[in-house]
Amino acid sequence: MLLFNITTHYSLWFLPLCVLCGLFFSYLLYRFKAPTKDVSPKIINLLFVIRTLLISALLFFLLEPFIKRIINEKEKPIIILAQDNSASLINTKDSAYYRKEYLEGFKTFTEKLKDKYEVFTYRFSNTTELNDTIDFKGKETDYSTLFREVENNYSNRNLGAIVFASDGLYNKGANPLYAKQNLKAPVYCIALGDTNTAKDSYIKKIEHNEVAYLGNKFPVDVYVEAKKLMGKSATLTINKGGQNLIKQIVSITSSSFHQSFSFLLDADKAGVQIYTVQISPINEETNKANNIQNFVMEIIDTKEKIALITSAPHPDVSAIRESMEGNQNYELETFLLENFSGSVKPYSLVILNQVVLNSAQGTKILNDLNANATPWFLISSSGNDKIPGAAIQSLSPKANDAETYISKEFSLFTISEEFKKYTKDFPAVTTVFGNYNLSNSMSTLLYQKIGVVETENPLLSFGMNGEQKYGVFFGEGIWKWRLRDFADHQNHNLFNELIGKIVQYLSVKADKSFFRVKTKKIVNENEDVLFDAEVYNTSYELVSNPEVTLVLTNDKSQQFNYTFTKNNTSYQLNIGTLPPGEYTYKAITNNGTKALEQKGSITIKELFIEQTQLVADHQFMSQLAFKHNAKLFYPNQLNQLADELLNSPTIKTITYSHKDISELIDLKAIFFILLGLLSFEWFIRKYNGLY
Repeated sequence: MLLFNITTHYSLWFLPLCVLCGLFFSYLLYRFKAPTKDVSPKIINLLFVIRTLLISALLFFLLEPFIKRIINEKEKPIIILAQDNSASLINTKDSAYYRKEYLEGFKTFTEKLKDKYEVFTYRFSNTTELNDTIDFKGKETDYSTLFREVENNYSNRNLGAIVFASDGLYNKGANPLYAKQNLKAPVYCIALGDTNTAKDSYIKKIEHNEVAYLGNKFPVDVYVEAKKLMGKSATLTINKGGQNLIKQIVSITSSSFHQSFSFLLDADKAGVQIYTVQISPINEETNKANNIQNFVMEIIDTKEKIALITSAPHPDVSAIRESMEGNQNYELETFLLENFSGSVKPYSLVILNQVVLNSAQGTKILNDLNANATPWFLISSSGNDKIPGAAIQSLSPKANDAETYISKEFSLFTISEEFKKYTKDFPAVTTVFGNYNLSNSMSTLLYQKIGVVETENPLLSFGMNGEQKYGVFFGEGIWKWRLRDFADHQNHNLFNELIGKIVQYLSVKADKSFFRVKTKKIVNENEDVLFDAEVYNTSYELVSNPEVTLVLTNDKSQQFNYTFTKNNTSYQLNIGTLPPGEYTYKAITNNGTKALEQKGSITIKELFIEQTQLVADHQFMSQLAFKHNAKLFYPNQLNQLADELLNSPTIKTITYSHKDISELIDLKAIFFILLGLLSFEWFIRKYNGLY
């Protein structure tokens, strides 16, 4: 619906004057001086009217007329259909039903809603995607990603309802019953899966570190559960490469049995090692696929020493220390500045917290760092510090509370998409209120956001001093980021990722090879296998002319050939997901002077988590529906749910009105009307011999 009116920049009292001028000039042309030809009075009158309209219209446009329009747009209600695509739904006796009858019913249900509403179908498991093809191949289940996706995409739209179809079992992300959400739409739940408890013994989970050091022992905790098998016994074993390492008898003492077993294993061989944990199946069991799990360890024989020097006790120090202590790649030592009297030479990286580089002690440490080319990372909220490559002019003793946003041009190391999206949710940190100037040699990962303004003031930047790498966090308060990460996700993974990436980039020694290939050594089977490559000429300048190829070989000696994609001065390759197993690769290129190659191995880790817990949790689904002011339905009630949604008085079409102002002369129709009048007048004059 469109409503409009026409007004002018100058007073409309000039409009009669425009008409009078049009009449006056037409009179001079067609009345004051009679035509020399014998022309019909009707023709003269017609020409008089046309010329009057033309001149009046042209003069009217000098008043700068414009159109005010009120545009009313209707938005149909949006219904989100979220279907669980994880494998747990088809690891039960009802798998045939869910593959066929249920999907057919769900499709019919969807078509009913499309007649009245705008329907978007999502499938979710470890990821969430807008896709109505359901294959139940998801290896993990993450509810929080789904609800975050819906909230981000539809929070400001006419969201009528969410239909959430699942078995109530999730094994990744936060519990949506307690997670902070701004959803204003009801969440109708379809309770799927089997709530009957079958006889079953299985490995619930295995807890272990990702890495261990050669020659050390590392702990492994195995959690075993059993249902309705009281009085039975089984054997728990751990094997590696066909060799039995652990053998433990498990006596099942209750109908709902659960027990954890702790073991210490020897890290006796460097490299990626695969261990198999198995509990022997019992005859009465219906599901034996969950009796075996693998876990993967990386055994390394090097360890980086990191020094953390702080001017005073500070919560940022605690946050960094707790993040790094979980990473066995590093050995962290913490010092108060006044107690540090040694040299930085033994350390791969020195972290300085609120150490003023201008001070006597700060200058001494910085000189020692430079002399040994030791990388360093400074956390500083001082506006008077002389930081290499950075000049800060403090304008006030008052500090800023700065949030953050991520740079799109940063390329020193990669950050996950999940972290990039989450940076906007980090709490504000304390920064200097002043002017920031960085040299061109520095690269910024995070910038400061003051209120709603995204400034160009750096928050986290990195630089090079010859071969020495360094980084600077221009503020304090990153401990808040760690707490927020845990509050939203019940873990510190994103904060640990940031600290780990910073430490890894700064502490890793420079690679002097002409051909460099990077990839993760251990990848989950539901993750894409990604490669990054760089090629250098003999002057160590990045080049992107040569072609880079890769040959991937699986454990059956089958080979697969790939070609990297060029991206400015680097190369990328996304192989996609691969079946579980061990793979070797050989990347080949030529830098113009000689052939180059890099070799390595990748282990694709199989995920068993969707096979362990198969008893549906319909109570959770009921609580979720109740929390969001909706109801619980079952697969055989899809018609009732459709009627509930189609007849809901709260799901309505919304009409939005907005004003639009545009100049009348911008309308193309006006041009063609005036051109048509001029052409018509010219034709009549020409036809009647009037020149």
